[in-house]
Amino acid sequence: MDADDAGRRRAHFEEVAPALVEPLRRFLARRTDPATAEDVLADTLLVCWRRVDELPEEPLPWAYAVARHALANAQRGARRQVRLAARVAVVDPPRESVPGPGESPPDAGLGEALARLRPDDAELLRLWAWEQLTPAEIATVLDITSNAASIRLHRARQQLREQLRKVEDAAGHEGTREGRTS
Repeated sequence: MDADDAGRRRAHFEEVAPALVEPLRRFLARRTDPATAEDVLADTLLVCWRRVDELPEEPLPWAYAVARHALANAQRGARRQVRLAARVAVVDPPRESVPGPGESPPDAGLGEALARLRPDDAELLRLWAWEQLTPAEIATVLDITSNAASIRLHRARQQLREQLRKVEDAAGHEGTREGRTS
């Protein structure tokens, strides 16, 4: 690689990267803790830099896919650490703590409903609602066809509605149909 090629690659990356950083940061912040999000963001940008010549015309969905893979790698590493900690805990068990009243987040019902969905459906909904991606962009992130993304999104939304109703019923909420179309 000559100096001109390196300069061109750098200029292209510097042009594209600023538009990726904040959407990727939000994407990761909604999926993991802040420290892991920053580490995965750095890993994602490193991959974007290394593969700058492969960046598509619209790089954000591609970068989301890279971030998903980097986050999965980080989560595998975290699970290995948890398993190791569990083995250590047998030797020196930690004190148990019980959450106090009011410690559940305000959107616990939504979180519980999402947790009841298949992980693939929950991720699809997060991409649609949180990242505000279109089915075509979701297809790029998940490496599926646009048609498959549209169908899966429709089904996942139906499943989420059903799970939200179950969570509300279990919590003793009186359901209202006012304003609902389905």
